[in-house]
Amino acid sequence: MKKNKMMNAVAIVFLLGLVLWGVYDYAQKGKDQAAGDSVLQNKEVGLNAGNIAPNFKLSKLDGEAVSLSDLKGKKVILNFWATWCPPCQMEMPHMEKIYKEYEKQGVVVLGVNLTFTEQDPAKVPVFVQDYGLSFPIALDKKGEVSDLYAVVGYPTTYIIDSRGVISKRYQGAINYDIMRSALAGIQ
Repeated sequence: MKKNKMMNAVAIVFLLGLVLWGVYDYAQKGKDQAAGDSVLQNKEVGLNAGNIAPNFKLSKLDGEAVSLSDLKGKKVILNFWATWCPPCQMEMPHMEKIYKEYEKQGVVVLGVNLTFTEQDPAKVPVFVQDYGLSFPIALDKKGEVSDLYAVVGYPTTYIIDSRGVISKRYQGAINYDIMRSALAGIQ
């Protein structure tokens, strides 16, 4: 009988310890989240490294809407490109390779086609098919998002961390190694 009481007491102490540890752990995670949120509150929306990336909403090739805020929690390679742009054409296989290799790690490549610059917008899905692109392609039909991101040369790529903060900006074609290195340096 004493042995059973002793076992019950040990079990209760053990369970109480687990509950207390769980409460402590939950409180710490909440503190960490609040600290992260307050750091973001001090950042301004802008186009420089350290700024929160401006949000936008566009339609994708499949007709679904996509906004940058939908991708919060993921690392984003935001790439502005056009079908007629030779450096964009050169860069696309690298974009696809990085997307395929890093998608399961929470990385999204979002291609924003500068549709307003295309002579024939019907060429965009053909280009995507010809290059075997599987990452999402959004269509900037009026140039509003390219204006928002101050895109003056093609391609232009922004590397955005999982909090929505710009890490790097590249003007001109970049390759797989540059993308991989840029992703390694962000959260």
